[in-house]
Parts: sequence; structure tokens; C-alpha cells
Amino acid sequence: MRQAQQAAIKDEKTRREVDYFWQQQEYFSSGGKGRKGKGFQDTERSLFGAQRENVGIDFDKYDDIPVDLSGDGAEKITALESFDELWDRYYIHEFLWDNLERCHYSRPTPIQRFAIPVALAGSDAMCCAQTGSGKTCAFLLPIISSLDTTQAYSVIGSTPGEMSAPRAVVLAPTRELCSQIHLEAKKLSFQSPIRAGEVYGGVDAKPQLLDLARGVDLVTATPGRLTDFIDRGVITMANVGFLVLDEADRMLDMGFEPQIREIVQKRDMPSSREGRMTLMFSATFPKEIQKLAQAFMRNYIWIGVGRVGGAVDTVEQSFIVVPERGKFEALTKVLNTNPTDSTLIFVAMKRTAAWLEDRLMGLGYNSVAIHGDMEQKEREASLSTFKSGKSTFLVATDVAARGLDIPKVSHVINYDLPHNIDSYVHRIGRTGRIGNHGWATSFYVPGSDAQHSNANVVKDLVGILEGAGQPVPQDLKDEAFRQGYKQERKPGKGGGGWGGRDSRGGNNIRSQAAWSKGSKGKGGGGGKSKGKTGGGGGKSKGKSKSQW
Repeated sequence: MRQAQQAAIKDEKTRREVDYFWQQQEYFSSGGKGRKGKGFQDTERSLFGAQRENVGIDFDKYDDIPVDLSGDGAEKITALESFDELWDRYYIHEFLWDNLERCHYSRPTPIQRFAIPVALAGSDAMCCAQTGSGKTCAFLLPIISSLDTTQAYSVIGSTPGEMSAPRAVVLAPTRELCSQIHLEAKKLSFQSPIRAGEVYGGVDAKPQLLDLARGVDLVTATPGRLTDFIDRGVITMANVGFLVLDEADRMLDMGFEPQIREIVQKRDMPSSREGRMTLMFSATFPKEIQKLAQAFMRNYIWIGVGRVGGAVDTVEQSFIVVPERGKFEALTKVLNTNPTDSTLIFVAMKRTAAWLEDRLMGLGYNSVAIHGDMEQKEREASLSTFKSGKSTFLVATDVAARGLDIPKVSHVINYDLPHNIDSYVHRIGRTGRIGNHGWATSFYVPGSDAQHSNANVVKDLVGILEGAGQPVPQDLKDEAFRQGYKQERKPGKGGGGWGGRDSRGGNNIRSQAAWSKGSKGKGGGGGKSKGKTGGGGGKSKGKSKSQW
């Protein structure tokens, strides 16, 4: 009876929210402008006021990074040497020139140099590049530039009784990453007819339904809430011409793959054969994930960017061998060594995060936590206080390991080491953001502590450290050799590691430096006159994909 009552309450809430969507759509279609304070009127100051100029990006470190391209048509791709070139080679909306300047984008990163031309040529792409390398701009810029502004919702308006029909969908695994991508979409589409919206769970649905009722052209969403809205009949995928999976390896793991298939293959989204373009981005792309991803893509181009110095050579990695019961004492010693440095502490479980935050706070450490059992407002508040510097320590589960732009993280601590090496790479990538220097400290529980041992990842850890030319603790090396580890990589600098290689094999077109030595001058944000005379699509030498 109690379950039936709860189901009835949920159904009634869902009905009210759906009714709210249709009422608001009727209001907007009849000329309503929307209420103040609902986020409809973003200002330049609110979006770009705290804009950082490519924080952490030291372009000199990109000079010798190899980039692999493979797949049919890869030989025709000409890398982008500067953002200026976009207006010479493609039809690019003029507002993007101004917004790139507002974002202080000076010159493209390696993934941007290759992914943007590939997408503007209309090809599907699977892109593998380390965290903090500019992947978000690499997929948002070509998508926004390919959307037909004459068909934007702000121009044609919403039609009463019709579901919201975005033309571009970006799927992300977490609410925080979803909001971060949405913010970048609003920046790049600022003062344009294109509207961006976000859809994710854990919060009140009405503000999101309000945006959808008004009409959005580009939606960033988590799979669960998007499926829910599709089931409610308030949004359709029928007009989607661009699909992006960010952090694609995680999106296609055991937890997310069924939801992705439901949205992409079992509803009304056009297939890749019908012209939908699909872009996938991640810092790691294991072969098994690539095989899963191929089901969602047509013949795609692989873009793999070598990591800067293997596993982030700007991060000094150290390990402390300690039994499980000695971790907390070891943690306080580490924190006391650098008590004012912004520190991100990773743990394995939600309850560990809550417990650790409480203990640290009790000892006077200015700490907050972020994990899956927290309400979305609480998670956002914790992230905000840590980003602003009001809190020095953030205790987090892997919800903070993927894709989040958390600037100025000096120190990453793996209180609990992850169970796979890809997660380790993602975690330490929160510091030393391509040019900035940081360090990572990991607590390693030896094999003698069978219940809590980290021996399952020791071989991969040693391989990562040796590949990056970093010192390997003797205890780890001994344990790795006991498990049959054989040194296969030699220490080296610059472009030493890859998050994945094209699993199709045998069709690599080239492996080259990502940045030519003779093109180190600034592009993008400068040269304003060109943006007004030859930019904005007015001086087009190339063609983008068909407008959706």
C-alpha cells in the first residue's frame, strides 16, 4: 500500500510537471518573454567576468606531441594552425569570433587543431586526448558553427503542442560535467540566435522544462533525465543532427551503455546513416570501448593525441606504502606539510568521503566533500567553495575525476587508489593542468593486507611511472616484478603516452608533431579587424557539413 501511495504521488508530480511544460510553451509561443531571474538574459560579465586565459596551458609543451590520425579521409585533413584560419577555410558565424576573443582563446590546442577541421568537414570522429586539453571547445565550436541560425528557436519560435526538438545533443556522465559543458556552450553562443539548455537529474525539473518549452537548439544532458523527458513526451530526438559523447569511455561502460543505446538507437534519433554526425571524446579509449562505440558511428576518423610526457609530466607523482589502518594518520602528516595548498583527496566510496570530511573538519581542516549521496545543491556548493578557494581541501569520489574544470589544484591525494589505471590517470590529471606544475600523492596498500591491497594495479602503476620517466618506489617495483611485470617502456620526455590507439589498426595515416615549429604566433582572440571584414562566414573558402 505504501509503495502504491508513493507511486501515485510520483505520477501526480510528473503530470503537474508535464502540464507545466505545455502551459509555458503556450505562453512563449504567444509572445511571452519569460520571467526575470530565470537565466534567460546572460550578460557578458556574468559569463566571462571571471574568464581565465587558457589557465594551465603552456603551448611550448605541445611542440613535440605526436598526433595520430587514421580512418578514411584522414589524409585530407589539414590541421588548424590558428583560430584565424577558420574564417578563411570555412563558413563560420561571426559571433564566434567575438566569443573566442571573450574566452581569451589564443591558439588551438592539439585536439582542437585536428578535431575542429574533422567535424567541420562533416566526419564522425573518435578523439582521445588527455584531460585539460581543450576537448569541450573542440566539439562545441564546430557544432555551433554548423547550426543554421535562421532555424534557431529564437528566430522561428516554439509551436504549441509540439515537443522540444534540439538539433544537437551532448551527453555527459555526471551532473557537474553537464553544467560545465553547458556553461561553455552559453559562452560560445553568446549574443547569437542559438539557445543552449541543460538536462540532468537530482534537481527540480521545472527550470529545465521551462527552457525546453521556450525552445533550445543545443542540449547538454545526462542520460537518465534525458530518457525521462523523452518518456514524458516533452522532448524529441527527431531533429538531432549532432551527437557528442563526452567522457565516452565511461558513458559506454556497464552502467551507461543501455541508456545510451535507448536514446540513440531505440527512439526517434536519426541514425548515422541518415546523416547524424557523432563525436566521441575521452582521455582514455580502451579497445573494448572503441568496439562498443563503433555501433553508434559511421566510418569515423580516429584522432589520438599523445600525452604531455606520458602520464602528465607536470605532475610529480609519489607513493606512500601504508596499511589500510594507517592511512588517516599518513594523510594528516601529508596535509600538515602543505596546509595552504589547494588539495583534492580521492576516496573509493561515498561513505568514506562523508566520514573523512567529518574527521578533517573536526581537526580544523577547512574541507568539503562531494559524492553521489549528496543533493545536487550540496554538491554544487562544495564545488563552488573549493573553486573559489574558500575551502582548501575537497574530499571526493570519482564524480570529480572526470572532465571537471577545477582550476589551481596544487595537490591530488589518492587516499584510496582506484581499481584501474585509467581512473588513476584521470585523477592525477586534476592537477598539473598542461603546463602548470602540481603533484600527486597516493597511498599504496601492499599485498600483505589482502583485504584492502592495491596489488591489482601495481603493474600498471609501475608502467605509467616508468613511461613518464618518474621515480618508482622500490616496494612497488618489487611487488610488480613478483606479479610478472616486465619493463616494456623506456623513460622519456614529451608525448610519451597515449590514452588509446585506433583499435581498427593498420590504417594509420600519420603520426606527427601537433604544433609546427614555425607557427608559434598568437591566433584567435587577436586581429579583431579580420573578424569583422573577412570573418563571420563572409569570406568562405571552404564548406562545412550540411546545416541542420
